[in-house]
Amino acid sequence: MHKHYIIYKPYGYLSQFASNASKQQSKKFLGDLHEFPEGIMAIGRLDEKSEGLLLLTTDGKMSDFINSQKVEKEYYAQVNGDITEEAIEQLKTGVEIGFEGKKYQTKSCEVFKLQEAPNLPIRSKKIRDDRHGPTSWISITLNEGKFRQVRKMTSAVGFPTLRLVRVRVGRIFLNTMEVGDVIEVFRLEC
Repeated sequence: MHKHYIIYKPYGYLSQFASNASKQQSKKFLGDLHEFPEGIMAIGRLDEKSEGLLLLTTDGKMSDFINSQKVEKEYYAQVNGDITEEAIEQLKTGVEIGFEGKKYQTKSCEVFKLQEAPNLPIRSKKIRDDRHGPTSWISITLNEGKFRQVRKMTSAVGFPTLRLVRVRVGRIFLNTMEVGDVIEVFRLEC
């Protein structure tokens, strides 16, 4: 019987369970949040500075399906500056980013500016305050997931990401989960 979990990955954690590298002794791993069963894997990843919804499973077929381009992933990104409609349109149609040493054109995606900051838990590491200029929030929904893609996309249009939170994978939402929450579920329905 496969095991499945929905977690709120905190800022500063790696989307892995352990490391053999001694230089990473000070790093935090998902296994520090909960005692997971053997064979558990993260479905997709969130980099160390990103937070939010992360799905875990012991089912490789489920992992492959959710990682496929058939399942949408939605992120809220707090960006540096008051993002323009022109920048949002560029993000929607796709921008050129670097990936594995080559240029990559992102696919079209859904993007819109949030009218107010989302109701998210306070991040463990403080984000700069408004004395350093305005920030704005966008929702961006992708069907692909290249390494640090959202961060690279917002930088490409001149509005670097300050905070990135995945809020949805398919039909599974972060909702009112708190940072570090781990919920075991009978199955993942994306």
